[in-house]
Amino acid sequence: MSKINEVYNALKELEVKMSNSITATELSTFMNLDRANVSRYLNQLYKSGVINKIEGHPVKYSCAVDKEEKVSTEPKKRNRELKRNTLDTLVGSKLSLQMPIQQAKAAILYPPNGLHTLILGETGVGKSMFAEAMYNFAMESKVINNEAPFVRFNCADYADNPQLVMAQIFGVKKGAYTGADTDRDGLLKKANGGILFLDEIHRLSPQGQEMLFTYIDKGHFRVLGDTEKLVHVEAQIIAATTEDPQSFLLKTFTRRIPMVITLPSLKEKNIKERYYLLREFIENESKRVSKSIYFNKNALISFLLYDCPNNIGQLKSDIQLSCARAFLKYKAKSKDYILVEQEDLHQRVKMGLMKLQEYREEVEEILNNMGDVLKFSYKNKIILIEDGETLEEFKEGTMFYDRIEQKIEELKNDGIEEKEIDEILNIDIEKYFRKYIRDLPEKFRREEISKIVDLEIVDLVEEILLFASNKLNREYDEKVYFGLALHIQGSLERIRQGIKIFHPKLNFIRGEYAKEFIVSMEVASVIDKRFGIEVPLDEIGYITMFLATNPYEKDTIKDEKVSVLVIMHGHSTASSMVEVANSLIGEEYVEALDMPLSMKAEDMYRIAMKKIKEIHAGKGVFLLVDMGSLTNFADMIKEETDINVKAIDMVTTLLVIEAGRKALNGRGLKEIYESCLEIKRYGVQGAASKIDRKENIVITSCFTGDGSAQRLKEIIENNMNNKLNIKIHALNILDKDDFYSNIESLGEKYNILAIVGVMNTYVPNIPFISAAEILSGDGIDDLEKLISQEEEYYKIIESMEKQIDNIDSYKLVRNIRKVLLNIEEHLNIKLIHEVKIGIMIHTCFLIEKLMKGGKETPFVMLNEFRHSNNKEFILIKQCLKILEENYKINIGENELAHIVKMVINNKTSV
Repeated sequence: MSKINEVYNALKELEVKMSNSITATELSTFMNLDRANVSRYLNQLYKSGVINKIEGHPVKYSCAVDKEEKVSTEPKKRNRELKRNTLDTLVGSKLSLQMPIQQAKAAILYPPNGLHTLILGETGVGKSMFAEAMYNFAMESKVINNEAPFVRFNCADYADNPQLVMAQIFGVKKGAYTGADTDRDGLLKKANGGILFLDEIHRLSPQGQEMLFTYIDKGHFRVLGDTEKLVHVEAQIIAATTEDPQSFLLKTFTRRIPMVITLPSLKEKNIKERYYLLREFIENESKRVSKSIYFNKNALISFLLYDCPNNIGQLKSDIQLSCARAFLKYKAKSKDYILVEQEDLHQRVKMGLMKLQEYREEVEEILNNMGDVLKFSYKNKIILIEDGETLEEFKEGTMFYDRIEQKIEELKNDGIEEKEIDEILNIDIEKYFRKYIRDLPEKFRREEISKIVDLEIVDLVEEILLFASNKLNREYDEKVYFGLALHIQGSLERIRQGIKIFHPKLNFIRGEYAKEFIVSMEVASVIDKRFGIEVPLDEIGYITMFLATNPYEKDTIKDEKVSVLVIMHGHSTASSMVEVANSLIGEEYVEALDMPLSMKAEDMYRIAMKKIKEIHAGKGVFLLVDMGSLTNFADMIKEETDINVKAIDMVTTLLVIEAGRKALNGRGLKEIYESCLEIKRYGVQGAASKIDRKENIVITSCFTGDGSAQRLKEIIENNMNNKLNIKIHALNILDKDDFYSNIESLGEKYNILAIVGVMNTYVPNIPFISAAEILSGDGIDDLEKLISQEEEYYKIIESMEKQIDNIDSYKLVRNIRKVLLNIEEHLNIKLIHEVKIGIMIHTCFLIEKLMKGGKETPFVMLNEFRHSNNKEFILIKQCLKILEENYKINIGENELAHIVKMVINNKTSV
């Protein structure tokens, strides 16, 4: 019997004897084995899903399966939800291919059957691969079924015989031409329900192009040689060409292709994107030979910088050549591993190293902290770390210790000696630590920390930082205090379980932070005595990194906001509108450009582009225009400057106020655009349909989504005793963009009542409850109050269903709640719940009265009241617009005054 099975059987036996869960120490005594080895086997069994682990001090274990169940020491496979589709996994999806991918998605998803597409690009840029990725995206998006065909045809294959090309595409009737001895279906019919990809479309004859655009226009075509029967199919056409379409394609044909996508050449991609391509190609070669491939750093730099003559295809060929030469050395000289060096490169590739001085900064940004030898393996492809993304391990809450161990194990399994591991290890621990410290909250009270971290550790960390401050003459703020406390708690748990800690940059840390390292050794001695353990040298390296952190180092990233620019025809139209909007939002924030009617569009374009460059603050620019050529400015400027610009036309003062207010509040460009678009569409409402009630959900959050978030979840569940029907979902907040994206996705399915966590994430319109409030009990009360309030809204809905005829009460209450949120945001106030309920009931009956033609209720001294509250009148009237448009009513001055009075008499400042 294997040792791990012995440990499992012993655990079962001892658990029955003691009628309780078992610690590693108890089991090691029972088995007369070393505790560290027993702890290691227990953790393997836990990771395999065979036993349970009960967190605490000490950690305890219990059996998770029936006695008859066979123990497997292999980890259980996890079903991981596919978060990225085929298009998004293309190298460069966040860089040079960002716009082409957006266009491709639009072409596939556009109802009812997608948009026919023309792909332009030089030879070797990957047009065929991109077309196939569009096809895969269509299947992943359920636009077509999984059995839908993808039919490819290169028009150049039969370019010398135009009739044969047309016969291949459209089919042929027997006798249509010499050699056509049977009826034959064409590729277009075979592509029915799927996609037909026509490469080198410029080689299709004018007659063939005419037949194709007839199909595009009408959805049917005639087989070559058949003048009577029409063939109806539903296939999306994706065509590709290396030529200028204006020179080789009929205008009648190109006009019928609504989507044109241009793929960038290799020269248009930056060095970072070329690195991603190289990594993809090398990993593919690794898969071919079923072994890891190592690259000398200078050899990789040469590939990054050389003048590649024939686009991506040539780059791939040059990589394959170098890998083949290295593989030959590996076999012929019986080397331990495949290593690509300068001598294995083609001469033109070697020349790339000559450009290092010119591009040193960009190269160091990519290869910084990597050793002189880099490993590439098909077994563990690294998720791309493009702009705005973080490691997938962070998103899944995997701790950095586990990643280090996994990397070391891989290198050891590949036969690399321990002394060489540091040279080829590719983990940037220092970068992780800087991000971890930077994102921690600046202020966190001791009593709150003690709810998450053991009080003994909290006391210890206070001693450590006081000691370090005196020794190093340095002050440490609370974010370092909290970060170190969390770290030491996890580290102690690891040491107690006998799990090895490894620091791959220990020697560097010793040399770079010598003073801090000496202090950390003294700190380790204190920890040893306090907890009866021995802190390993590698752990001292990690403590050093906390002590070496500059506590007053602030992020250089400024508080960026979306910029707003209004451009309109006329000498002062935009300026006047912006003046009104800025006065109402209370800040000179929105910018204006007036375009005299005599000015040429290209002159205005240059002025607008200069202005956008000037006001862009990093989060994009929202452009509001009236009509004409101005509507095209956003896409043109975005393409030329790489600044994210979105535009909306038919602008009104209402839209300018909305955009300015949301931009000032830090909302994103997408949200501002969609909000303004929604306001424009209020007048075009479909038939009212009752929406199913969403299930309530509470989000708990912490940096990993595991530790604190899971504990908060348990506390909420235990304290509420399942009295209230809510779901609780834990999320990690290391990657803020990913966190907000998850919130948005959950919001589509659930009604998010609140976010609970150690750090306020400032999600608009969702209340935040701190961990300290939950632990003190006040937060539980707040949650119960929120749920109770939610129930009140549904009681109002049920009441209105009985009292108001011909109005969807669910939709009515939902719209009024949105109006109240907008009023709070626009006036920067808060309304107490009871006041909201009162305004809501008042407004419900007001809408019913106005829809039936009822008269307004007079307001005493209307003019004086309006004069003294003019700003509130304008902004609240704007917020009520959604109700006026939806229910075809006009809320006059008297009724508006009653609502304004209810608001201003019951408001509290934010």
